[in-house]
Amino acid sequence: MADLAVSVAVLAAIVLLCEAARRSVKAASSGGGYSRYLTEVLSTLQLCACSQELKLLGESGRIQPLTGLTLVYLITVVHVSTFHGALCNPSAALELLCRGSLRPSAASALIACQLSAAWVSRHAASYLWSFGLSELHLAHRAHGYQCFSPLSAPLPAAAAVEMTCAFALQAVLANIGAFRENLRVHVIAAVITSLAHAGGSITGAVMNPALAFSIQFPCSGHSFLEYAFVFWLGPILGAASAIAVFEKLIPSLLKRHTNGKKVQ
Repeated sequence: MADLAVSVAVLAAIVLLCEAARRSVKAASSGGGYSRYLTEVLSTLQLCACSQELKLLGESGRIQPLTGLTLVYLITVVHVSTFHGALCNPSAALELLCRGSLRPSAASALIACQLSAAWVSRHAASYLWSFGLSELHLAHRAHGYQCFSPLSAPLPAAAAVEMTCAFALQAVLANIGAFRENLRVHVIAAVITSLAHAGGSITGAVMNPALAFSIQFPCSGHSFLEYAFVFWLGPILGAASAIAVFEKLIPSLLKRHTNGKKVQ
């Protein structure tokens, strides 16, 4: 219980610090051009740093799976509620680029912000753990902050899991407007938690290239390119497939069906 209490306190501290920084940026910039990129950095840093702590706690075996899933749900609600429109996911930036909502330079800058924040979170987590705030942190420090490959399936199967999870998440996001506004954050959190339960034991069900760069890429067991195949290509293809199905294929089939009825 002590480890859990410390980890929850760490999560709360990360969120509060990042939120304070976001509000300071907003107040100082008055909506200036750089505020979006600073908000992207801070929000992605919050996502990755919290995930580092949750991953360590979950892999330690010191909490029940239900407790871990509850924490995933709650922290997802907090993230979605505090990100202030930040994407925190390269797949989302690429989506906006393909839709024409972002210029290539802006999309590249956002992805660079996300990956930079993910890289910083690695070192920030190690620095925090070095204080030994809990027995879990002390044990992790004693083992040199080592982590091992999260993949428990061959690379093609692991990539398929990440692709499927990203497809499911994107499908929900594409239809989130069907839910009342006050329910949307809970729907998103419930879906992410369910996917984490379904695919977590195989790949971690990360569904986010920047987050994977933070929490999975440093782990031994596979090369950078192998991790990129699973955690970058898989989610990007999954999100792109969902957009193609729900925004191109299904509307096209419905239109043909409607036209066919009119002809009859």
